[in-house]
Amino acid sequence: MTDTVLSTLSVAEVRQGLASQQEQQDPMEGFRSIFISDALSIGALKFGSFTLKSGRSSPYFFNAGLLCSGPLLDTLASAYAALIATQFPRDSFDVLFGPAYKGIALAGATALCLHRDHAISVSYAYNRKEAKTHGEGGWVVGAELKGKRVLILDDVITAGTAIRQAIDGITNEGGTIVGVVVALDREEVGGGIEVVPGGKSAVKDVDDTFLGGKGAVKAVVRMRDLITWLDKNGRHDDVTNMQAYWEKYGVKDA
Repeated sequence: MTDTVLSTLSVAEVRQGLASQQEQQDPMEGFRSIFISDALSIGALKFGSFTLKSGRSSPYFFNAGLLCSGPLLDTLASAYAALIATQFPRDSFDVLFGPAYKGIALAGATALCLHRDHAISVSYAYNRKEAKTHGEGGWVVGAELKGKRVLILDDVITAGTAIRQAIDGITNEGGTIVGVVVALDREEVGGGIEVVPGGKSAVKDVDDTFLGGKGAVKAVVRMRDLITWLDKNGRHDDVTNMQAYWEKYGVKDA
């Protein structure tokens, strides 16, 4: 608990530093470091050996569902808000959308942080797993999407299935997707244990298919950022394992 409280205090300090972010080489660096530290402290991010659904043996594992306390959500949502404020012009989006279920808290908390930390007022919405047929009815809860420019917020894009479903739903509601923001980009090509020649990452596939290949899928932390953090913190065995995984499965055109 002490580690989490200390990290949360650092979030406030990083927010204050955004006022002079033009003097920083990378204004997101502080948020990444705090996010990685907090995720490690409660086991949301682990390094070791983990078998993924794809059958690959991964040297790390991330479970955003464990970021389930006020201080931890503050850390994550503050990072999302800072990334959005620096990567998406204010007049380029109208609504934040959080796919059920993990995206719901992300969208609401990030809308609050954008207002509190960046003076950006934006609505948010999320979906029901099954459309409601009584009362107000419908698939969407929150802001109306028709005619709106929508940023989707989620934890991670693995196979891209959840994001594709969200995009289909938003499009059916009359909204336009202008970007996707995630906590972690694994930066690895899709497929199973064997790599398919010329294969894309799930992030690249979503960007090319739905966003015109404009690089509009943004992540708070990428695999390369994890390697940098591990190196800075002297975790050399983990660095070696991560680099070996990158050589085998990592995207080489990022």
